[in-house]
Amino acid sequence: MAASRKLLSNKSVLEGVTSSLARHVLPHARITLALSGGLDSMVLLHVLTELRARHPFELQAIHINHGLSPHAGEWADFCVKYCQTQCVALSVHRVTIPPQDPAGIEGAARRERHRFFALQDTDCLLTAHHQNDQAETLLLQLLRGAGPKGLSAMAEIQPHSDWRAPQLRPLLAFSRTELHRYAVAHELAWVEDESNLDIRYRRNVLRHQVIPLLEAHFPATTVTLARAARLQAESAELLDDLAQLDASTAIRGDRLDCVELASLSVSRARNLLRYFMGSHAWSMSNSRRLDEALHQLLDARQAATVCVNLGEMELHRFRGGAYLVPRKASIPQPALVWQGETSLTLASIGSEVRFTPVQGAGLKRALLDAGKVELRLREGREKIRLGIGGVRRKLKNVLQESAIPPWERDRLPLLMCDGQLVWAAGIGMHVDFLAGPGDAGISLSVI
Repeated sequence: MAASRKLLSNKSVLEGVTSSLARHVLPHARITLALSGGLDSMVLLHVLTELRARHPFELQAIHINHGLSPHAGEWADFCVKYCQTQCVALSVHRVTIPPQDPAGIEGAARRERHRFFALQDTDCLLTAHHQNDQAETLLLQLLRGAGPKGLSAMAEIQPHSDWRAPQLRPLLAFSRTELHRYAVAHELAWVEDESNLDIRYRRNVLRHQVIPLLEAHFPATTVTLARAARLQAESAELLDDLAQLDASTAIRGDRLDCVELASLSVSRARNLLRYFMGSHAWSMSNSRRLDEALHQLLDARQAATVCVNLGEMELHRFRGGAYLVPRKASIPQPALVWQGETSLTLASIGSEVRFTPVQGAGLKRALLDAGKVELRLREGREKIRLGIGGVRRKLKNVLQESAIPPWERDRLPLLMCDGQLVWAAGIGMHVDFLAGPGDAGISLSVI
């Protein structure tokens, strides 16, 4: 009986991982396993070493020592010794988790793991997430009020924009019980992380209290929740397809057309706005903020400008379009005195202004040499005369009529001569300071 159980366990897990590799990993590819030393990753490591002959690949592993447990060093040593017996190259990395990290201990540990995973020079990074992890993730997301994309939980293969390689989860079809059966049948050793029993962590509450209670009344709970996650993934994919269809007419570059947005139903407009934000690598997990942003975009007058604070980002409405831009901290920028240099750098905005000698064009060099010339940003009340016969106008009014977006106006380099604005980047030069034919001039450009 024990032998038949071992054969069944071996066949199911081996075949499942083999099928996953066949779908996503090319022969002779380099794959890296995230190895914690726990049951799940030790089972996956054992399976991979068994498969090396039939599905040739270059296998290596990475272990992240979070230093959160007094046994963390022992776990790293355990992984090192086992990998040596299997001729698997292992890299070990120690990270430090700040005690008061805003992301919390779990979030900070995940962030630090992923930071190293992103740097791996490999073709595929494997993690040992399984069916129970899928069910727990679905419940966590459901309790957070997530939509279809959040409820779709984990995909078998998942690219990350900031990782060198996609993440593959070949054990998602297997339960923790099946993996434990495999480990026992193959007499595998593994480490036990005592934090997995700590019900101060929400995932552990679900794992040890909520899901067992559900399974007592609904025996197929884990399988059913995992299936629900797959269905949500299908729904999320359909919503993305719909958003791409709407985006084909509503989005041009970094601009979302507010008229097109208003022509859609509220739910479809919300879906498009969420997609637009996602295209800028910004996830709007707070539905209240998303609804407020949509409300301001749709209810504003056609010519109105709108700015919605989204934390690290801002959503602007300008000339009938919506733009998502990073929120920039206000850094004081002292005026820089120009004394004939070929360039000056405004560090607070990361822009360099070049001063190029020209003949018969640009600003008249003699006028600049006769005064105090400063490069700075807007302070307010600046005026400029751009056309012959024109009057000096407030720069604020000129900017409002220009095509320069509001969020860029306070970051425009300005050149002053004895307190008079003589050049505004993207706007032009004061007509009284223009070089005439035969005059030595200075041309300005921003890089």
